[in-house]
Amino acid sequence: MKRKIYSILFILFVFPLFVFAQDYGEKLKEIDAYAEKVRADWNIPGLAIAIVKDDKVIFQKGYGVRDINKSEKVDENTIFAIASNSKAFTTASLAILIDEKKIGSWDDKVSKYLPEFQMYDPYVTSELTIRDLVSHRTGLDTFSGDLLWYDTTYSADEILRRARFLKPVRGFRAGYGYQNIMFIAAGRIVEKVSGKPWGEFVKERILTPLGMNRTTTTVRDLKNNYALPHNESGGKLRALPLGNIDNSIGLAGLNSSVSDVAKWLRLQLGRGTFEGKQIFSKERSGEMWQQNIFIPVNPNPVKEAPTQMFNGYALGWFVNDFRGKKLVSHTGGLDGMITQTAMMPTENLGLVVLTNSETGAIGIMRNKILDVFTDSPKRDWNTEALERTKKAKADEEKEIREEDAKRVQNTKTSLNLKNYAGTYSSQMYGDVTISEENGKLVMRLAPAPNFVADLEHWHYDTFQIKWRSSVNYNFPRGWVTFTLDGAGKTDELKINQPNNDFWFYELDLKRSK
Repeated sequence: MKRKIYSILFILFVFPLFVFAQDYGEKLKEIDAYAEKVRADWNIPGLAIAIVKDDKVIFQKGYGVRDINKSEKVDENTIFAIASNSKAFTTASLAILIDEKKIGSWDDKVSKYLPEFQMYDPYVTSELTIRDLVSHRTGLDTFSGDLLWYDTTYSADEILRRARFLKPVRGFRAGYGYQNIMFIAAGRIVEKVSGKPWGEFVKERILTPLGMNRTTTTVRDLKNNYALPHNESGGKLRALPLGNIDNSIGLAGLNSSVSDVAKWLRLQLGRGTFEGKQIFSKERSGEMWQQNIFIPVNPNPVKEAPTQMFNGYALGWFVNDFRGKKLVSHTGGLDGMITQTAMMPTENLGLVVLTNSETGAIGIMRNKILDVFTDSPKRDWNTEALERTKKAKADEEKEIREEDAKRVQNTKTSLNLKNYAGTYSSQMYGDVTISEENGKLVMRLAPAPNFVADLEHWHYDTFQIKWRSSVNYNFPRGWVTFTLDGAGKTDELKINQPNNDFWFYELDLKRSK
């Protein structure tokens, strides 16, 4: 009789654990092989992945190299810039301060902590809350003002001072617009309330208790085993210098490994508790995962997301559904580094994908891992993405040919080159200078010393921008056009630089000297 009971207990408790372990082995083998193929297909120098399931790290591995010019391998401890995945650390910091009653709530007015901070509209300035800052519902456009912090010498306070000149594109709280600068404001609130620098607070209250000992809040603290960023220039992959974004507190400052981020995912899935230590309360955890603004979902679902029913932003996290299950996630992107964290709470599943190049691999691997662990029908996300990229490249080449056809041949500039030289100023951004050097025009963005471009005549008073190698961002073709006043002198400089991240049209450059 006892033997029968033991057999039943084995079947009920031990055998399922054995089966699950075997299932994980097969699942992880499939993911491992897929990651190798994705890295090769997209020519990614380095890639690292970790997977958390039921509060255990069941997979962590590195692929490829840290630097294409060297042979050092990526492993689970290799450090990458995690960029906007840092935003959730800022909201967690605010949550800690709310738990400690040093901040009243997410709905406290920003002016209570940053009385000097102003938005374009005085009403928005007076009503703006912490919740508004960290849920992208201020009325500003997605990425509006990012040229203020990207590669500039401006301090966080100077960036925030200049934010008052950013014009909204929609009503306050009327819609979603992804806003990096508002997270700088959130980071400053952490500093004002705690009396400590943002990075010090994050390290003391989150990183150290979790044992995230290799994670840094500045590239200046990187010591060993870190990946260099890479992107393409002139059709060739190049290694870039580490980007220093210490002025962007709150939005993108962390550097971490998949081994360390796995601990962060365990904290999040543990609803604020990690190995018996409470970092923030379960109540705050629920608030950070609660949608605050909707992001429109295509009423005619695209092939990439055929089952998506909702999409939105919570507090430092995107929230949407994946195959009928809630997904809490974020991506991160800086020059040469694209990263992803994601969690499926109902499955107690978390994942992180870090790369040191600019491809869509993070989304491919995220979807593959989620498919495998939800036993979904097999789908080759990688091949589909390669086909879309191939089509996009063909469309881009077609657009270039169309632009070339519109060029008016054999035109001359209205003025001698020396008469275009001068200083063109933006109240929001600062000065852009044009100088004549060796018979050619050179453009320099004063707040961003690395932003230097040679200007080649295109037609009339329009010049093509040729960014120098000091610019890490891989900009496509762009143009500047000078306009003339009634006296025949230049009065405006218009920069038309297509790209997906920085809005040069916001500069509104008028001649000042």
